Amino acid sequence: MLPYLLAIFASAFLLFLVEPMIAKVLLPWFGGAASVWTTCLLFFQAVLLLGYLYAHGLVRRVRPQRQASIHLAVLAASALALLPLHRLLRPGTSWAVARHGNPALGILVILAATVGLPYFALSATSPLLQAWYARRPPSGSPPGPPYRLFALSNAGSMLALVSYPLAVEPLVSLHHQLAGWSLAFVVAALPIVAIALEKRFLSGNHQPPAVDGRPPATDPPGWKLKLLWVALAACASTLLLAITNHLSQNVAAIPFLWVLPLGLYLLSFILCFERASWYRRGLFLRLLALSLAGMGCILHYEFSNIALYWQIPLFSAGLFVCCTVCHGELARLKPHAAHLTGFYLMVSLGGALGGVFVGLLAPMVFKNFWELPLGLGACAVLALAALHRDPAGIFYGARWRLAWLVALTLAVALIAGLAVMIYRQGKEPRLMVRNFYGVLRVFDSGPPPDQAVGSAVKPPAKNPARNQDRPRRKLMNGTITHGMQWLLPAQRRLPTTYYALDSGVGLALLEAERHGKVRAGVIGLGAGTLAAYGRAGDEYTFYEINPLVIQVANSEFTFLRDSPARVRVLAGDARLSLQEEPPQAFDVLAVDAFSGDAIPVHLLTREAFTLYFRHLQLGGVLAVHTSNRYVDLEPVVQALAASLGKGAMEVDSKGDDNQGTENAIWILVSGRRSFFADPDLQEAAVELDNQRPLRLWTDDYSNLITLLK
Repeated sequence: MLPYLLAIFASAFLLFLVEPMIAKVLLPWFGGAASVWTTCLLFFQAVLLLGYLYAHGLVRRVRPQRQASIHLAVLAASALALLPLHRLLRPGTSWAVARHGNPALGILVILAATVGLPYFALSATSPLLQAWYARRPPSGSPPGPPYRLFALSNAGSMLALVSYPLAVEPLVSLHHQLAGWSLAFVVAALPIVAIALEKRFLSGNHQPPAVDGRPPATDPPGWKLKLLWVALAACASTLLLAITNHLSQNVAAIPFLWVLPLGLYLLSFILCFERASWYRRGLFLRLLALSLAGMGCILHYEFSNIALYWQIPLFSAGLFVCCTVCHGELARLKPHAAHLTGFYLMVSLGGALGGVFVGLLAPMVFKNFWELPLGLGACAVLALAALHRDPAGIFYGARWRLAWLVALTLAVALIAGLAVMIYRQGKEPRLMVRNFYGVLRVFDSGPPPDQAVGSAVKPPAKNPARNQDRPRRKLMNGTITHGMQWLLPAQRRLPTTYYALDSGVGLALLEAERHGKVRAGVIGLGAGTLAAYGRAGDEYTFYEINPLVIQVANSEFTFLRDSPARVRVLAGDARLSLQEEPPQAFDVLAVDAFSGDAIPVHLLTREAFTLYFRHLQLGGVLAVHTSNRYVDLEPVVQALAASLGKGAMEVDSKGDDNQGTENAIWILVSGRRSFFADPDLQEAAVELDNQRPLRLWTDDYSNLITLLK
């Protein structure tokens, strides 16, 4: 029995340890986008499905003696495939994948070429060994239910997810993480080899499964039951990915916000399959109604900016309840162990379909993150369907019972509310578009320009600063403003939002203008607001990874084309573009790249800052935008500046809605003392406080969890 326990636990542990590890490696290759993790999950779910399909076919179609030989060959090939894994940390030529084609496709190709085969071998281990155990337990072991081994595998998975952000990521560099995982894979394969080589298994004396004293089932599950298995698993998977995406887009694409939802998802599996009594249907159905209503309310714009300490617990609790209901109903519907691999195959198929829906179809079909409200509605419908077909349930065959009508009414009310929300979200923006990098929305407010105060048609009022008399256009990425422009011709070139004249980047550009023509670089385009500072003879170069941002900045805003300066916009990840370019001799280089409110960590490492100063002229200024609702970035920038022997000061400017500006925090980094002696800067900037000791961020190490506000 012990080899089975060790093999199943170790394989599950390694399966889920490598997921955040590899996703973190790939994150900088694709601009730090939150969708990197969603795409990785899609890959892992698809390979898990292939592993279960392989195990199912092996058990059903191949003699026991041959099963062991085939799986040993797969393990050997997987161990050999791990040899080049360490090369993932050498960006050189590999990063070129991020530049061309569909980013999601590039991620899938990289994963398949590196960890695809080892992950496939590990994913097949649990169902295959459970099937072997069910058919002939080792001597001295009771023929207990193999489904408890499934709970054990999920326990190993959850332990891996908890240990990664709390122990592995803060203490071990990525290079050593990958090397350690490769070694652990070889060690974990040893008990599997021992089981396969066990003489009694290879003897060919095959016995039919007999579990819990029940004879083997003869009638296979019907297609309706299988369809319900798939639907319940797909719903839980959809909610997992959609909620993870929601948190990552609006907070940060970091392993902590990846593994927390996934850990709760697995915990629901453990509880439901370890012991039937842990899923108390009456309690969890009541909690389900509250959870669906609560998450539906938060998705409305009125509540979208609630504090982090509310968002994470509410969505996490809601996900756990929804997944417990889906997995609890799955556990109640599980078949006899004779059909074990088929059941796991349907469950993994549902998980993969949920991943395909959120990771591939939704970005192409939906203009907003509507897969989350759709998943909430589907959860309510599936819960009712499972109750309606369960002979042991109070709603079995119900038609006109009061409790059934109340449940139906609540489900219809939820779906109607979500449908109205989706409709309004689609109608309110002037423009709404979506791709791999997120959702962009453009809003107009105020009167039409030809009717506004200060226009050529209507004479100006006594107070032209009143907002209701000034038409404006705003760019939103997720719930975060990424640019705003006044629409009156006389005001279109005014710098707004985070780029006001008294902001950190504004002061740096104005100081550079006093020395002559300005060469400025900007990482992150937004609406192109910083082009408003450009003068004739100046040169402004913008680096933007999201092609939709470039389209929207050119079609919906006029900052770029109104600027007298020579303006270039380079498509692609800024670090890749800067690596390929000769030194640009920028006077000012602004780092202002956000996806929603998420932080592209690879732009805040020692290697990145070294690259920035290679492109700054001697005495140039690096302006880093650190405004963030959830993450305290000042210690990171301060440590990086100190490591390069540069001075750093912080400018915290206050917004003024009449001027269209917002609160903004910029840290200005430079090796030129005269810059920090500038009178305007002396008045506005402050020395950075002595921050707590922080391990320097590099391409091989970063840890955002300690910086969450």
